Amino acid sequence: MIEEEKKARCLNAYREYMQDCRSAEAPGRIEFLGNHIDYNGGKVLGAAINGTVCTLARPRKEQTIRLFSESFENEVVETSLNDLSSRKGPGSWANYPLGVLWSLKEAGLAPPSGFELILTTDLPLAAGLSSSAAVELATALALLQLGGHELGKSDLARLCRRAENEFVGLPCGILDQGVSAYGEKDHLVLIDCEKENFSTLPLPKHTCLWIFDTGIKHDLIDSLYATRHSECAQALELLKKREPALPCLAAASEGLLTSANLPAPLSKRALHVVEETARVDRAIELLKDDVSPKKIGELLFASHASSRDLFENSCPELDFLVDDLRGRPSVLGARLTGGGFGGAVLAWTDHEFSRTEAKATATAFRKTFGNNPKIHRFEASRGARITDPLEKPNNRFPES
Repeated sequence: MIEEEKKARCLNAYREYMQDCRSAEAPGRIEFLGNHIDYNGGKVLGAAINGTVCTLARPRKEQTIRLFSESFENEVVETSLNDLSSRKGPGSWANYPLGVLWSLKEAGLAPPSGFELILTTDLPLAAGLSSSAAVELATALALLQLGGHELGKSDLARLCRRAENEFVGLPCGILDQGVSAYGEKDHLVLIDCEKENFSTLPLPKHTCLWIFDTGIKHDLIDSLYATRHSECAQALELLKKREPALPCLAAASEGLLTSANLPAPLSKRALHVVEETARVDRAIELLKDDVSPKKIGELLFASHASSRDLFENSCPELDFLVDDLRGRPSVLGARLTGGGFGGAVLAWTDHEFSRTEAKATATAFRKTFGNNPKIHRFEASRGARITDPLEKPNNRFPES
């Protein structure tokens, strides 16, 4: 009885200490189909996954801010609401939560005082699963609570994208933040990136999502991501000289590309965008018609070939994994996922694909490249949400 009383007092003390804390979590995402299409105005398909970033925010009376991530334990960042300058070198991980705070401040939604923010995650970093967007959404939801504000899913995604575009400096589209916000269990998120409309489609039953992480550092800011973004913008500018009303590169036709005779490599980048857009449109039709997943899977293989040959954002390690997986009967489709230039391959499989088969692919990879890729199995999961630091998670997320 005495022990029970002690436990009760401890629990009450903990609850009193935590009563002003606010928490949230947001999932990583897998880009299912639509490589580099989001910032080119096309449609993309993605899945929120059951790997998340969790945030806990505790208010302070003063204006100071302390940011801690378990993934960067030796790089604690301390600043204030009046100093939101970006970090370089050690501590640069904090640019994502700082960017969100900057974006909230610009929108008049920042917390009224300082805070401590703790981030934890079970997402693998640098694997093309958009842990950065998960950090952004989870941070935004926690800080919005501190300020007594709410945002719908679409506004939340846009606010976080602005943080990444204008503060972090990565010219990404809405894919990552949109999928993380709108994820649903056993569903794909469909985003029309030109109109910024969001919806979901059921993922075919008895299928699984596997990630093979090459271990090659996936740092988009230091990679050729910005170069590809610029090349697509240049291609659009040239095409608009022939067709001034063209709203985005994804809306171009193959006939227009042929007549415009774009210089290399712009012609290859534009052709990838146009053909990838057609693949996404076809996948949407097949998903709605509930056809054999094998037909959809072939679009994933074709997407990778286009990324390899036209967009040139693959690498030998990614190509090897896709080629090996293509030869395995339970694999429906495979492609690089995310920005490319390293990172990971998505294998979309039927339910019979086993970890033994996955390890066989990893063994073949090791014999060629000398290291084992990390293997992860994910499920399509629900999107970003507010949680209760003292109770189980809830679904208190205002709809758009």
